[in-house]
Amino acid sequence: MSFNPLDHPHRRFNPLTGEWVLVSPHRTKRPWQGQVEKTPPDKRPAYDPTCYLCPGNQRAGSAQNPAYSSTFVFTNDFAAVLPDTPETGAPVHPLLQMQSVRGTSRVMCFSPRHDLTLPEMDLPDIRGVIDVWAEQVAELGQTYRWVQVFENKGAIMGCSNPHPHGQIWALDALPNEPFKEDQQQKAYYEREKRPLLLDILDLELAQQERIVVQNDHWLAVVPFWAIWPFEILLLPRRHILRLPDLVDAERSALADILKRLLSKYDNLFETSFPYSMGWHGAPFTTAQTPTVSTPERHDPAATKPLGSKNDHWQLHAHFYPPLLRSATVKKFMVGFEMLGEAQRDLTAEQAAARLRDLPDIHYKQAEV
Repeated sequence: MSFNPLDHPHRRFNPLTGEWVLVSPHRTKRPWQGQVEKTPPDKRPAYDPTCYLCPGNQRAGSAQNPAYSSTFVFTNDFAAVLPDTPETGAPVHPLLQMQSVRGTSRVMCFSPRHDLTLPEMDLPDIRGVIDVWAEQVAELGQTYRWVQVFENKGAIMGCSNPHPHGQIWALDALPNEPFKEDQQQKAYYEREKRPLLLDILDLELAQQERIVVQNDHWLAVVPFWAIWPFEILLLPRRHILRLPDLVDAERSALADILKRLLSKYDNLFETSFPYSMGWHGAPFTTAQTPTVSTPERHDPAATKPLGSKNDHWQLHAHFYPPLLRSATVKKFMVGFEMLGEAQRDLTAEQAAARLRDLPDIHYKQAEV
């Protein structure tokens, strides 16, 4: 019997993090008797007087929203990080280390319309979201080491409000995931003299197995090492470090690729597809925060200066959706995933084919 990746369990390596994922394609044949989620309501008003993100409404923290008519950003009333956190002082024990973190958390309403999501918005409005993403990264990068743009979509991803919105957190430290990506990309660049993700992009274009959607400036693939069932890695075709570096044509093309990709997501199970997504770009080097952990050991107490060159980095976005079999069955990260390593049933190639074969037009708009 010869090995077949569509039938036999195997591990795949993620060169971006240095970690492995267990793939068990034969398990897709098993019956599902686990938890079934409730289907979220599909009809929402354009304006909800009880929503703390709608224009003109009072927020949970008692502040009043302006009557905004496009993308709107405000500092989170219950921010996870604060700009004036004092220093922690010396640790009481080497095994009980703490590190003070300074930063800010912002909320970004994509649209004044309560009833829309990104794929249902018009292209000029999606482009407006992209421009504000870039503006926020450029502004916060003057002060903070890391700027994380992200969106949690859907109640099963912990989103407490269905109004279309995302968040921007900025920190003076490099978080775990970008730290791993920084080290892996740097090691590859020093060895191959090429950005890792550009070589991955070229490989995906050559193989044509995992591409879901593409245009002249962007490529969306289910990565070879994907953990989540319909995970996506979104890459610009040009070497770009951060969102503010995108030129006009690339921003418009990004609006196009986001609308098509996220419409495919919704079309898969004809539901508002939940996910967590976020942008990773090169960290900033600022006067206030000039250090990161050493590559030898991720130890907040042991740091060294980071050079201004970040040529090993390539801008990219991750999409992590949990739905596996239907609109009501999701993947859980439990048991072996928490104690051993991540595991998936559907292969990346199978997932890409399913998404690729779906129409680009949103199923709601196709009905009109």
